[in-house]
Amino acid sequence: MQGPDRLAPKVVALFAAILLTACGGGGGDSANAPTSVAPSSQPLSLSQEPNAPQASGDTSTDGFNWFNFRRRQMGLPEVARSRIIDTAAQGHSDYQKLNDTITHTQIVGKPGFTGIEPLDRLNAAGYVFDQSRYGYGEVIAAIGGISGFFAAQGLIDAIYHRFVIFEPIFKEAGTGTGTVPDGYTYFTAKFAANGLGAGLGQGKVALYPFADQRNVPVIFYSDREEPDPVPDRNEVGYPISVHADGTAAVTVQSFTVQPRGGAPLSARLLAAATDTETSASVAAIVPYAVLSAGTTYEVQFAGSVDGAPVNRSWSFTTQ
Repeated sequence: MQGPDRLAPKVVALFAAILLTACGGGGGDSANAPTSVAPSSQPLSLSQEPNAPQASGDTSTDGFNWFNFRRRQMGLPEVARSRIIDTAAQGHSDYQKLNDTITHTQIVGKPGFTGIEPLDRLNAAGYVFDQSRYGYGEVIAAIGGISGFFAAQGLIDAIYHRFVIFEPIFKEAGTGTGTVPDGYTYFTAKFAANGLGAGLGQGKVALYPFADQRNVPVIFYSDREEPDPVPDRNEVGYPISVHADGTAAVTVQSFTVQPRGGAPLSARLLAAATDTETSASVAAIVPYAVLSAGTTYEVQFAGSVDGAPVNRSWSFTTQ
């Protein structure tokens, strides 16, 4: 199963006001994938963002729609909703609800068991990969309310989860939720690509925060992640990321962020060459200091994707 194009399974737990974990997975020739990170503050009113999807009140649907909303804003292909993947996701949320636990690994004999690992649960639901090159991923959250928008954005804020959610080659996805009375709502999202065609295409990248994005959170709580992306401190700035197709290799020459008119901030680089939890197809920086509110930040990235030069400059504004 191991190979240069494999989406390798990674599991990370994140505990905060919302509990988050992320898992990338893959198959016989997919793309090397990532792990996870901690939550940040949420946008003040997600539903008031320009062109935001209409809230349906259904946690699963709202979470799915929020993922596609952010993917569209970044210029990524949307994922199609799959009833089969919905079934797998719902089964895992039911398992977590019945056992009141957040986990990617189910235990045989426990109530609601549908499969030990994410791939097992996809197969049990009837999703069969018939291609030699394929990819899959799973992210889960436990939240105190029932907002699908909040659950989805919390997972996006978490950098290693973000790497899974914004994988350009994913084609389909499904979501499911289960709520414990007077307890957590367990939200599961699963992603898949049955055959690894191009997502963005050769030499292209997507960015997050995307160009001219507003209401970007200022803080990220590094100690709430395992593994910890910034081990020597807790309150850091919001992560900034570059995403290529999962079968590609991103090389970083320079990656900086600075307040408009100011000096570049000190930041930790997450890339395959510097961080064992980051896959070859992505890169991110995490500023060591919390960002300033109501401030425009300018980002510069220089590097390559599969050897083709890539240079991007863009800006975003914080809450």
